Amino acid sequence: MKSANEIITELKQRGSEKHRMNVIRMGIPEDYSIGVPTSEIRKLGKTIGVSQPLALELWKTKYHEARLLSILIMEIREIDRKLVKEIMNDVISWDLCDHICKNLIISMDDYEDYIFEWCNEKMVYLKRAAYCLISSSVIRFKNIDDEKLDEYLKLIKLYSDDSRIHVKKAISWALKEIGKMNHNSNEKAILVAYDLCESTDKNRNWVGKASLKELSRLVSINERKRLISTNSKMGKKGS
Repeated sequence: MKSANEIITELKQRGSEKHRMNVIRMGIPEDYSIGVPTSEIRKLGKTIGVSQPLALELWKTKYHEARLLSILIMEIREIDRKLVKEIMNDVISWDLCDHICKNLIISMDDYEDYIFEWCNEKMVYLKRAAYCLISSSVIRFKNIDDEKLDEYLKLIKLYSDDSRIHVKKAISWALKEIGKMNHNSNEKAILVAYDLCESTDKNRNWVGKASLKELSRLVSINERKRLISTNSKMGKKGS
């Protein structure tokens, strides 16, 4: 198996200055930006396979792309709360936050604990992670019951008064993904969005309006189990 240094060299060979500048604009320090698209990182990850020791070595390099790759090759059974905390404390960008949630934490048996633990966190990417996990869970798991959805909607209503844009966008995303599950969840999500729109708090108001734009344009089509926007080519069939 290749070493971490060999993989960093390969990542640099696959990088481009154009993509590197995009990474830097997201807030990643220039010294730790290589400029490799996520699609290329995924291809590389498949050639490496699962390796917890290598994953931890790659994470310690601090390179953004190496950390994206690290998450893809981690062994789920060897992830504990201590490691999750250490990883999340290192996150300084929304894309790495979402990548960790969608490719690692959501696969853990106790992923839901993090939703309730982080739903009103002071650290921006821990709070964003809570709502990213809600989005990921309603997309991935088809058997989430109404009681659980109501709990998620309650968290959205309670904690959408956050002024940080990366948090607001994640909360809106979670509300929209809940609304895409089926017509029943769509009605519930729309009611929450309307409540937020009527709030005197400008941040709740933002989340409500941003969510309602999409929630009000969702339809069902035979090819999809989830609702889809009428703005999409496929969605126009059901409108």
